[in-house]
Amino acid sequence: MLSDASHPVYSRVMLKISGEALMGDQGFGLHPPTVQRIAAEVKSVRDMGVEVCMVIGGGNIFRGLAGSAQGMERTTADYMGMLATVMNALAMQSALEQLGVFTRVISAIPMDQVCEPYIRRRAVRHLEKKRVVIFAAGTGNPYFTTDTAATLRANEMACEAIFKGTKVDGVYDKDPKKHSDAKRYDVVTYDEVLQQHLGVMDASAIALARDNDLPIIVFSLDEPGGFKGILAGRGTYTRVVDKI
Repeated sequence: MLSDASHPVYSRVMLKISGEALMGDQGFGLHPPTVQRIAAEVKSVRDMGVEVCMVIGGGNIFRGLAGSAQGMERTTADYMGMLATVMNALAMQSALEQLGVFTRVISAIPMDQVCEPYIRRRAVRHLEKKRVVIFAAGTGNPYFTTDTAATLRANEMACEAIFKGTKVDGVYDKDPKKHSDAKRYDVVTYDEVLQQHLGVMDASAIALARDNDLPIIVFSLDEPGGFKGILAGRGTYTRVVDKI
């Protein structure tokens, strides 16, 4: 991936981050300075002329799978998790708009008082007008994660890549925070991610990306300027692709 500041590597991308990324050092909920820092990263990329859409998880507020593990009915728990993603999307929208970035939250579950319903052509038009589009409420269906939602929406929006923001600077063969000898991959295939259980995204999301030849870029969201740097052709990251 080579580029320069005037010609970003990609012109339209999906940024997928977990709800936990918005917690900062807290154990729960939203940490406004962290939300504002991530919003500034998104603005820096949008200012390069890149069209950006986002999917944010809800695990900082409620995780459906964890709720069902504690005895809650799975479908109900998953819908609660979807509502948590709407809360995170609204928080990110507020932070972006404070920076002067026009932003639209689009929910797979209609709730017209707070955000727009999902209409693909309208969402594409928002991107063409250089608005940041945040897709909330997952796919609108239980049993599907926000990883799958991000991959689905990225395909529908004709994004050129999914950027998966994490706590580490790429994909490792084992947890680098627990193992000093962990090896980082520069490039890895979708099939290797699935076969080795590398934990980039869940299996259905990886398969959907593979079937549509949509590259996944795994990078550290904690690295200041990292998102913009990769689009300018530098930085440390792992690319998940069909063939090496």
